[in-house]
Amino acid sequence: MHWAWVVAAVSFVAILGAAGFRSVPGVMMNPLHHEFGWSHGVVGLAMSVNMTLFGLTAPFAAALMDRFGIRPVLTVALSMIAAGSALSVLMVASWQLVLLWGVLVGTGTGAISMGFVATIATRWFVANRGLVTGILTAASATGQLIFLPVVAAVSTRHGWRWASLLVAAAALAVVPLVLALMRNWPQDKGLEPYGQAPAAPTGPAPTPPGSSFAAAFSGLQRGARVPAFWLLAGSFAICGMTTNGLIGTHFIPAANDHGMPTTVAASLLAVIGVLDVAGTIFSGWLTDRVDPRVLLVVYYTGRGVSLLLLPTLLSPRAEPSMWVFIIFYGLDWVATVPPTIALCRSYFGDNTPVVFGWIFASHQLGAAVAAAGAGWLRDMKGNYTLAFHLAAGLCLLAAVMCTAVRRKAQ
Repeated sequence: MHWAWVVAAVSFVAILGAAGFRSVPGVMMNPLHHEFGWSHGVVGLAMSVNMTLFGLTAPFAAALMDRFGIRPVLTVALSMIAAGSALSVLMVASWQLVLLWGVLVGTGTGAISMGFVATIATRWFVANRGLVTGILTAASATGQLIFLPVVAAVSTRHGWRWASLLVAAAALAVVPLVLALMRNWPQDKGLEPYGQAPAAPTGPAPTPPGSSFAAAFSGLQRGARVPAFWLLAGSFAICGMTTNGLIGTHFIPAANDHGMPTTVAASLLAVIGVLDVAGTIFSGWLTDRVDPRVLLVVYYTGRGVSLLLLPTLLSPRAEPSMWVFIIFYGLDWVATVPPTIALCRSYFGDNTPVVFGWIFASHQLGAAVAAAGAGWLRDMKGNYTLAFHLAAGLCLLAAVMCTAVRRKAQ
């Protein structure tokens, strides 16, 4: 077996461990409100900071992986997630929530995000690159599938503090696997990337750049000169708004507003995680065969229609119409990632990890706006209807933006 598949498997588990925290905010929003009196807007602010740093860290993390290697960056990132989640059991003020959940965990999870996925796919794979991108992207949803029902059950029965400690333990458990099996380049194992025919004897691994920060900003400058970069960044920002920012953070509180129990709403989000695994892997397979622009237009249009209908589907029970929404949204959740990376690679080649890191930063900035904005609209209006409708309109705008991207041959 080519070592690329070992690296992909370790990467999958690392993303899985980091994804534990993504299950926390929606489940714990109401418990924190009841214990400390913090509003939806305050918790949304902490998650807004988290998602902002989650995105902005990605290009710098990709550059740091070039400079220092994948293994040390992953180890530090997982340790930050564990520390932020574990220390949150001691917090008594809202600024501590912002510091721990927002700054510490946001930075840690940002280092194990889509920039990391692009790094692994670009360095280690020539064949099946789209499929691997889909599998690694699905790891986050798999983490949601595993952790969300458990976090909801532990939080309901034993309190939110035990749930936070569970997430911290999951992140730490991945560190030994990363230290033992992760490698930086195929050359470290005397190999070519998977799917690349050996030509000359394998040379040394590429020399890292002198400055990680200079490499990160160089990637931004390179992307900013290309119109497709701005179209992809804008559409991906809307993707972040309508997934992590809106549904990931506020679906459970919105369901609670309609009388649905937290455990039921958390189970529905877990089903989204189940289906997202299949949807993202299938999207990666399609990306190797279908024009990525067509896929993105279909994904965003369908998402907009489903969000427009969501306020009428919420009820105390999971009715059949709600299951239709859950099935579609699960298949569509991050199916946008493989075609977006494919379009990015067609323009930027080997510079894709850092450039896509900035595109992913826009995704998380969009998520941050939605996490804070939807909470503010909920406090102002008393429900989430306006937030869902605004998100639906933005999805249609994203579809239009994707039609304007011209696919460039490598």
